[in-house]
Amino acid sequence: MTSSRPYLLRALFEWINDNRLTPYIIVNADVPDVQVPREYINDGKIVFNIHPEAVFALQVSNSTLSFDASFRGISRHISAPIHAVEAIYAQENGQGMFFGDEPGGELPPDDSKFSQKKTPAKRPHLKVVKDRE
Repeated sequence: MTSSRPYLLRALFEWINDNRLTPYIIVNADVPDVQVPREYINDGKIVFNIHPEAVFALQVSNSTLSFDASFRGISRHISAPIHAVEAIYAQENGQGMFFGDEPGGELPPDDSKFSQKKTPAKRPHLKVVKDRE
């Protein structure tokens, strides 16, 4: 199965906004292909306010999170693989979710014990029933 993370991220983002709170995310900056301002990384993580008034062009696809934001007056493009997003929470009360590792991730496991043997399709057995009036 594919990752549930992008679906949960979108749902929690909407939930936090609907409750008029401020959505924050934590991104693991050490994951390959993460594009963030390096000067704001702390212990390999970076925290972003992703409230609609704080970012521009927020996109949460099944594989990538991206947006544009201003840092000390300088516009920057932020992009991260979805699996680099470690948490989303409301800044005001901390409610949200920290994501764990999902077994299988994007692709199904390549293991013979999970493979299914193909069996020939069975022919349907239909009977014609005549009405005896």
